[in-house]
Amino acid sequence: MDNTSSFFDLVGFDMDGTLLDTSGDLAAAVNHALESAGRPTLTVDRVTPMIGGGARHMLAQGMAATGGCTDAELDVLHRRLLDYYEANMVVLTQPYPGALDALDALAARGVTLAVVTNKLEHYARRILDELGLTARFACLIGGDTLGPGRGKPKPDPIIEMIARCGGQRPAFVGDSIYDVKAAQAAHVPVIACSFGFLDRPVGELGADATIDGYGELMPALERLSAI
Repeated sequence: MDNTSSFFDLVGFDMDGTLLDTSGDLAAAVNHALESAGRPTLTVDRVTPMIGGGARHMLAQGMAATGGCTDAELDVLHRRLLDYYEANMVVLTQPYPGALDALDALAARGVTLAVVTNKLEHYARRILDELGLTARFACLIGGDTLGPGRGKPKPDPIIEMIARCGGQRPAFVGDSIYDVKAAQAAHVPVIACSFGFLDRPVGELGADATIDGYGELMPALERLSAI
């Protein structure tokens, strides 16, 4: 059966834990801040569930896990984290297995691609630039693109993605409750990645579909597009 005519014409992706495995570099930045405060460091596995709500939120959870902190302390350590991360963004970061093949397959079907992340826009753009991926995407929306308080789980970034890309049948792919809630609030079908930075079992995110790897993305989109 040919679903080309009804297939999604715009697919947006979260970045951290969805398109890219950024866990090693983000954990290193968190641990740099923790060490500077005399705190014990955390394993990558401990840090990954903290990722998704932006750097300050991630660090706040790291500080809470090692004894807590005041807002003033968090302000100072947040700056240290960002300074370190700016200098070490793409040391370990790389696309998930099969991600680039999936992007190629979507592009071959004429699907417009976008990135919507809670990472600061200029950080996200620099990472995509360094990995040679920027040209694949029609737009990039970061956590600060629309102003304070308008990142995911608000629907605003997803709605802006649609406005910028002109999609009539959009879908979104993410790995966190922020992604799922944002897409649902924007009335956009959403697929959750079980291999991402989950803070709960993927089945509890409430996504329309889940995938265990990028080889499952096209079939999942096919099924959703037929609904």
